[in-house]
Amino acid sequence: MVSGRSLESATALITGAFGAAVAVSSLDNGIGWSAAGVESGTFPFIVGLVILAGSVFNLVQGWLHARAVVLGPSELRRIALLFVPAAVFVGIIPLIGMCPAAALYVFGALAWNKRGSLLVAALAAIGSALALYLIFEKTFQISLPRGVLGALMGF
Repeated sequence: MVSGRSLESATALITGAFGAAVAVSSLDNGIGWSAAGVESGTFPFIVGLVILAGSVFNLVQGWLHARAVVLGPSELRRIALLFVPAAVFVGIIPLIGMCPAAALYVFGALAWNKRGSLLVAALAAIGSALALYLIFEKTFQISLPRGVLGALMGF
């Protein structure tokens, strides 16, 4: 069981860490005014502070107005059905590359959730990998991760 207070706290801490990282990293670019005008780190610094302030506000609101149970076992299972395959997808990209990982992810998502036949899942998987390749590699000339498998095959 996940309570509203723990969920709000975790979200606020994650977004607060992101806001703090943005604010601190913008200090390297300089904040304030120079002879040329506003320094390049000023806007990211302000955005980082706004994110941090919003996170503190959410943390306080989460503690003051906590709900009992937000996610029960059935909701956690549904979230895991979305999160676990996505985490595996991201984890195998360095091993087999982006296009094969995307094809496996699409095939697995369609076949596992029984949203059509295996033939439709295979066609969608091949189509998504082909679309990724054509759009990024050919059209925009952006090299996608090839992974260890791609390096072994000479790509």
